[in-house]
Amino acid sequence: MTETIKTDICVIGAGSGGLSVAAGAVQMGMGVVLIERGKMGGDCLNYGCVPSKALLAAGKQAHAMGKGEVFGIKPVVPEIDFAKVHDHVHGVIGAIEPNDSVERFEGLGVNVIQGAARFIDEKTVEADGKRVSARRFVVATGSSAAVPPIPGLESVPYLTNETIFERKEAPEHLLIIGGGPIGMEMAQAHRRLGAEVTVIEAFKVLGKDDPELAAIVVAQLRKEGIAIREGIGIERVEKDGEGIAVLLKGEEGKPGERLTGSHLLVAAGRKPNVDELDLENAGIEFDKRGIKVDARLRTSNKKIFAIGDVTGGLQFTHVAGYHAGIVIRNALFKIPAKADHSNVPWVTYTDPELAHIGLTEEEARGKYGKVEVLRWPLAENDRAQAERRIEGMAKLIADSHGRILGASIVGPNAGDLLQPLVLAKANGLKISALASVIAPYPTMTEVSKRAAGSFYTPTLYSTKTRLLVRFLKLFG
Repeated sequence: MTETIKTDICVIGAGSGGLSVAAGAVQMGMGVVLIERGKMGGDCLNYGCVPSKALLAAGKQAHAMGKGEVFGIKPVVPEIDFAKVHDHVHGVIGAIEPNDSVERFEGLGVNVIQGAARFIDEKTVEADGKRVSARRFVVATGSSAAVPPIPGLESVPYLTNETIFERKEAPEHLLIIGGGPIGMEMAQAHRRLGAEVTVIEAFKVLGKDDPELAAIVVAQLRKEGIAIREGIGIERVEKDGEGIAVLLKGEEGKPGERLTGSHLLVAAGRKPNVDELDLENAGIEFDKRGIKVDARLRTSNKKIFAIGDVTGGLQFTHVAGYHAGIVIRNALFKIPAKADHSNVPWVTYTDPELAHIGLTEEEARGKYGKVEVLRWPLAENDRAQAERRIEGMAKLIADSHGRILGASIVGPNAGDLLQPLVLAKANGLKISALASVIAPYPTMTEVSKRAAGSFYTPTLYSTKTRLLVRFLKLFG
């Protein structure tokens, strides 16, 4: 006989969003069932944010060993043991794993079921031979690597973010399909760890970011020896001896370029994890982009919420965590909280990093017409000069009243440098708030303050101001 569990809230998916909902709800006295068919911690811990940043850190260390000459330090060619790089990556995962473990959540009082969940009806889910009946459900199943319909791809071995971190040997020549954040981060990490790398992108690499700042990142990657093919399609993929060949589309009537490599990484977007959930049985509307939700993150079945990547919106761990807070307020406290994605920042963790919030220059001009574009190069920052890291800038977009519409930073630790701008924009602060703050010297955080201060330069040094100063000198 099938066991039936009755609870207040059932969370499907133990990634960032699902774990946050489960932890928050159980600590507020709610009965919680958490269902996970794969690894606790989800994509971020096991296949995404954590291992990718660990691999990038290894690559950054290797790169630094060959760049000491400008400081008077003799460069050395690093000897890379890729098996130990693998151990480093998985050691980082292991250090974080206990926070997301079954043992921790069961210790909090969560009933954890390890198995694939599927809806039986609008109020019931089945997993691992058990049925769960809940007052509220939260679908937080995330996303996984999308596989584009490229002829021949199904007949060759290829890597995704779910398999690339298992390798204990560096690829000789890594071909990457996709020039988004995942593709570009993996390109630089592997190049710095000894592999040849070629990136193939049908449109523009880092195409969702400000093109002026993205170009600085792309220039650095090319300088490091990464081959980047932009604005070109793929005709087919095929085996090439022990390796892989990617045949690019040529001009009409002409064969395209043939690229060969030892390994292939597919990083061409994400797809929502909705298969086998039997969402139709619960009256949940969805399409190929994900589960449809309203501003309160409710599905078409108002007793069921969906959060994070599975909703098809911005696919970031911090967005899933933000969604978790919205759901807790709606489901537990009956507060009609709505998700607002206008102040969501994102970062591409290449070196230099590329960080952004709000509208790009092009988007702002399209929406508002005339805008103020404020720039401050890292070359004008004393700390950047001291560290010989002058490639980059802060770029702020504001309206004529000094209201911040968007901001981007490219440079070392740009994700950290962006935070004052995130705070300012999210709280409706104007450019004046940034311009008047006291920034410690010498720090790279000064770039945002200096960019903001340039908003007032035309006024401060105008003819009208000079005449006023002259008047005060004569009659003051």
